[in-house]
Amino acid sequence: MSYVFTLWAFYVLRNEYKMIADMRLRFLASQNRRPDQFTVLVRNIPPDPDESVSEHVQHFFCVNHPDHYLTHQVVYNANKLAQLVENKKSLRNWLTYYKNTYERTSKKPTTKTGFWGLWGTRVDAIDYYTAEINKLTEEENAEREKVISDANSIIPAAFVSFKSRWGAAVCAQTQQSRNPTIWLTNWAPEPRDIFWDNLSIPYVELTIRRLLMAVSLFALIFFFMIPIAFVQSLANIEGIQKVLPFLKPLIDFGFVKSFIQGFLPGIALKIFLILLPLILMTMSKIEGFTSLSSLEKRSAGKYYLFILFNVFLGSIVTGTALQQLNTFLNEPPTEIPKTFGVSIPMKATFFITYTMVDGWAGIAAEIIRLVPLVIFHLKNTFLVKTDQDRDEAMDPGYLRFGTNEPRIQFYILLGLVYAPVTPILLPFIIVFFAFSYVVFRHQVINVYDQIYESGAAFWPDVHRRIIINLIISQLLLMGLLSTRKADKSTPLLILLPVITIWFHVYCKGRFEPAFVTFPLQEAMVKDTLERATEPNLNLRTYLQDAYVHPVFKGIQEQNPPAVEEEEDSSPLVATKRRNWNASKNESDASSKAGSGTGQ
Repeated sequence: MSYVFTLWAFYVLRNEYKMIADMRLRFLASQNRRPDQFTVLVRNIPPDPDESVSEHVQHFFCVNHPDHYLTHQVVYNANKLAQLVENKKSLRNWLTYYKNTYERTSKKPTTKTGFWGLWGTRVDAIDYYTAEINKLTEEENAEREKVISDANSIIPAAFVSFKSRWGAAVCAQTQQSRNPTIWLTNWAPEPRDIFWDNLSIPYVELTIRRLLMAVSLFALIFFFMIPIAFVQSLANIEGIQKVLPFLKPLIDFGFVKSFIQGFLPGIALKIFLILLPLILMTMSKIEGFTSLSSLEKRSAGKYYLFILFNVFLGSIVTGTALQQLNTFLNEPPTEIPKTFGVSIPMKATFFITYTMVDGWAGIAAEIIRLVPLVIFHLKNTFLVKTDQDRDEAMDPGYLRFGTNEPRIQFYILLGLVYAPVTPILLPFIIVFFAFSYVVFRHQVINVYDQIYESGAAFWPDVHRRIIINLIISQLLLMGLLSTRKADKSTPLLILLPVITIWFHVYCKGRFEPAFVTFPLQEAMVKDTLERATEPNLNLRTYLQDAYVHPVFKGIQEQNPPAVEEEEDSSPLVATKRRNWNASKNESDASSKAGSGTGQ
């Protein structure tokens, strides 16, 4: 049966990979013109003593991409300015609220100047917030001028746009310099997908940041086993009576005993996991990823590892062998697979309960959206002051891939592990996926907003995690058979992980390039069609403000200038390295003169 389930999984996964790859290519071929199709994000631009970052970028791409380079937009460290703009937005909201209050009541509203208006001198609210806004406007203008004029505010990164999709594809998918650590190019995220705060992080810091976050993730996964072990011990009545003997009379009641054994472990575990996505997203932001989609992908990977080690493996080991922990720690490594093998069937009941508590109830909560409803009424009662606040409170949000996809992967893992071992679990998994399909299809179409479009770029990560689930299920089955007097059949399963890895390598080579590169043939086709249908398209105007930081938009006269290619028939590119050239020519002339004098 393990071979049957594995081969069926191969068949389904290959068809799904092929279908999604074809859909992605059709989508990229049919979608409308977007700025990210023509733009490349360039990072780790090397410093130049004679030219600014903007001049250096223009010089480099005019020389190395002379027929396709169009314009570029340097990246500014505008995080402080963005904070000032956000504070000003909040003050304007308060001013609107007090003006509306004055219009309704004809009574001058007052407020206190202290924190959140809780203490301080009581003053006229409208005059106070008007003065604060004027003061903040001056600070904002000064900071904006500083960011634009100060060379230290420009970081070594830029959005470089090209005259065609073909030119952008060539630049994004090739190495630009003999030194592979500079002039690093990648496809630019679409403008709404950019996480601007992380663009100001120096590239040299990224490796250190990601190393620190990897260590932090390991510590989070490892030390989270302690509360998980305690929660799982609640499934054992004898364990509770030993730890809390005064609860014995209460536990003797039938419904209390059933609740503790059946539902309490799953509920307590769910509470532990509520704050986890926020922590993992914060860790991903610290790592320095520059787009919302990459943050979601990274958070999903972290969440999957956490669920795999703490919810699945942690539940199997600590939940069934808690009383024999000392024996488990002292046994030889060859006995560890047997411990897992003994534990897997014994935990089937727990995972059935967990599927109902977390899976079924989670899907019901998703369609009812009770928590967002309660949060909206709380905001509407205590925080909403203007129509803008109400619109923000009613925002349905977006489908959080970093949370939902790892949860679904967990139930795929349960199904693959227990299919050949305890198939009674499968109907519960099937019901979960049936409900999930109906509910999430409805939510995606009718409820959630879309904050970015990745074109199914997440699928290779999803496929890789399903492959990992397959391999884990095969290894655990080997451990199980070694405890069931079927150790002679265990070698027959050794071929399964090998075949699974080969299948993954095949799919990676056959289909994954469609998700990481853009075919030059497709780019040329779209460029040719666009030139034929829109011969008068001014692409420079279309891309002019696409990658300007949001804090500069709407203030046209103070927008950082997008540097354009100079129209010049000369094959030589202008540069400011004249001092170096002049000194070199003078030295050459002096050397020749010296040699002539000597003769």
